[in-house]
Amino acid sequence: MHELLIVSLIAGSIQTQSFSQKLSSGLTSTNFPRCSIINVHSSSIIHSEIRTLINSLSTLVIIGLNYVFKLILCFKLWFNFTKMLSFEFYTLSEKAMDYRILFMDEDQDRMYVGCKDHVISMYINNISQTMLKIFWPASTTKVEECQMAGKDPTHGCGNFLRVIQPYNRTHLFICGSGAYSPVCAFVNRGRRPEEQVFQISSRAESGKGRCSFNPQVNTVSVMLNQELFSGMYIDFMGTDAAIFRSLTTRNAVRTDQHNSKWLSEPVFIDAHMIPDGSDPNDAKLYFFLRERLTDSSGNTKNIHAMVARVCPNDTGGQRSLVNKWTTFLKARLICSVLEEDGTETLFDELENVFLLETDHPKGLLIFGVFTSTSSVFRGSAVCVYNMADILTVFNGPFAHREGPNFQWLAFQGRIPYPRPGTCPGGAFTPHIQSTKEFPDDVVTFMRNHPVMFNPIYPVGRKPLVVRTHADYKYTSIAVDQVTAADGRYQVLFLGTDKGTVQKVVVLPSNGSLDEDLILEELEVFKQSPITNLRISSKKQQLYVSSEHGVSQVSLHRCNAYGSACADCCLARDPYCAWDGLSCSRFYPTGKRRSRRQDIMHGNPLTQCRGFNLKAYRNAVEMTQYGVKNNTTFLECQPKSPQASVKWLIQRDNDRRKEVKLSDRVVSTNHGLLIRSVHSSDQGVYYCLATENGFKRTLAKIHLQILSEALVSALSNKHSPWGWAASLHPKALVSAFSPAETLAMHQYCKERKQMQSLQSIQSPMRGDLGKLKPLLDHRKSRNRRNHLLQE
Repeated sequence: MHELLIVSLIAGSIQTQSFSQKLSSGLTSTNFPRCSIINVHSSSIIHSEIRTLINSLSTLVIIGLNYVFKLILCFKLWFNFTKMLSFEFYTLSEKAMDYRILFMDEDQDRMYVGCKDHVISMYINNISQTMLKIFWPASTTKVEECQMAGKDPTHGCGNFLRVIQPYNRTHLFICGSGAYSPVCAFVNRGRRPEEQVFQISSRAESGKGRCSFNPQVNTVSVMLNQELFSGMYIDFMGTDAAIFRSLTTRNAVRTDQHNSKWLSEPVFIDAHMIPDGSDPNDAKLYFFLRERLTDSSGNTKNIHAMVARVCPNDTGGQRSLVNKWTTFLKARLICSVLEEDGTETLFDELENVFLLETDHPKGLLIFGVFTSTSSVFRGSAVCVYNMADILTVFNGPFAHREGPNFQWLAFQGRIPYPRPGTCPGGAFTPHIQSTKEFPDDVVTFMRNHPVMFNPIYPVGRKPLVVRTHADYKYTSIAVDQVTAADGRYQVLFLGTDKGTVQKVVVLPSNGSLDEDLILEELEVFKQSPITNLRISSKKQQLYVSSEHGVSQVSLHRCNAYGSACADCCLARDPYCAWDGLSCSRFYPTGKRRSRRQDIMHGNPLTQCRGFNLKAYRNAVEMTQYGVKNNTTFLECQPKSPQASVKWLIQRDNDRRKEVKLSDRVVSTNHGLLIRSVHSSDQGVYYCLATENGFKRTLAKIHLQILSEALVSALSNKHSPWGWAASLHPKALVSAFSPAETLAMHQYCKERKQMQSLQSIQSPMRGDLGKLKPLLDHRKSRNRRNHLLQE
């Protein structure tokens, strides 16, 4: 293994020193002020952003191969570089604290996050600024009791915040697990954001019936008219699940206890208030969950995704179902793929939902993230449901069976009036003011028939997005509706269990949503599952949480697509368009005629005509050095994950030929890997990308092979003064052959010319000017190995 050499090009002279010797000689803040060490773990591959940064500085040439590259980069340059990534990140500790974004108030520009022992108020314009927090741990006694009960001291015996709801204009209502003893309190957040008020304003009260004891068990909640509606487990052992109404001047109401027809080992996912017609009394509270249900044989428990609903003004029955919901109904959500042979692959585990208001004739769209529970099949899917279809199912037949071992059938008997599930005081029951006025036969029917017979199918009866046999699964979703030049599009942001967020655009086809296109994938948290996503169309920001912290990401990063018209058009990002100079944010109200955008087809041949398309088909030639019998890597990664790549080689003045791939020469998602370099590998390599019939050269690399004599010189022992005996500045040149010396001088000359050209063309100065090539070539971290293999 050869040591990394840093060759500093200073005033035309060449100085060398072993990197390890530089470190041992004591690089202090005096030698290199405000600098940091960045480890790049890779075998002969330097991360593209760092590689481009080094090339732009024109002061470093890296020779030799090492398995861990350590690069000293000036902090100021690196800070400017990271600022360009449009990320903001916040965490309280390096330890996992299970952050959850629980409430966003765009009117006051605040976002409220709960984690272990803390409630955090964040400024949504920049989450790392004007942050307010409350330290609210569980009592020492409760923590000790929790540990004595055998609960996890790290992930269980703390006060994990799970409920943050707006109580009125000035106060929040919050609840935490309290070390398996749930507690709640009121928080004064002030009347206006500029007041900077954020403090607990009441004594803690019991959170039983409001928050689950176990922080690893989901709690969902909605605050309506200062009443709290929660879906959670109400007991210490986690056996009594309930949808509960509390914090009310009326009587508390819950689901029927220990009745598997109502709830069967549920996992609550989300809850939303959804109108049903023009009368506010007809609005329903919908709970999205998954259950473990016993099949008709009574032997196997299968997981089903469900949606349940209740009327918020339900006060229970008069003689039956006292203090129990009399309007509780639920229906199954189906998300499946029908194979050609007729078999159906089910995605049963509902993970997350997102509600999107649209101009669709059927109104509200509900996006659900599902995963498969099969032991032999692993996959994720996104299904979309119309609210009108959901209402049709709830207005349809009820499920009925004669006994536990009988099949479910549609109920054929007489349905009592008013129809079970109807809210009192609504458009159909204006004469009934309370559920206590419901006839006994209505209440009895409700107790025994809470399930609808027909399931709810997604739009088109198939998933919108399917990912199978991938090394990740989807965990969360947020959706934005974007107006582009050729129509309106839904853009999906999908969080994964690997800490990444995929940005996916939905392409309409024949009036239905049935095609998706991955625009980019961002690694927001390294190998830390995304717990939830919140989107602000108003601020054009996406907020991402995991157990390690909260990140803020811009919805659009148009400069990542480069400055070429063709690249911007091929990106097919509804947020972006080419404005004549660069790829920038698209505004539908803009009247600039030069803006080019084609989301549906992504055809640069029609959109970029007259904008020097041929110039984009060529690439600047770069020189790269490889060591004989060693490994080298030619980097080339298209900006679009939909592009296909082909490598050509030109030796001397011969014709270009396609590179023959083998076990030694491997084409990867990031470039061409050549193992055990041969002398015959020397030549000019062309990386050609093809997308939508448009071809262009992404990289042109002149690979020159260094002799083994130089490798031998690098391996010699060091002299007492720190230089390798054969690597003294006066002796270095002799280690190169005449051809290699000429190539080195030519490389230095080319770099100097490029730097001069950039300084003339770029209006930037100083450090930002040095980073201009980085901006031009920077791209998103598309992980193409994550994509579904065709």
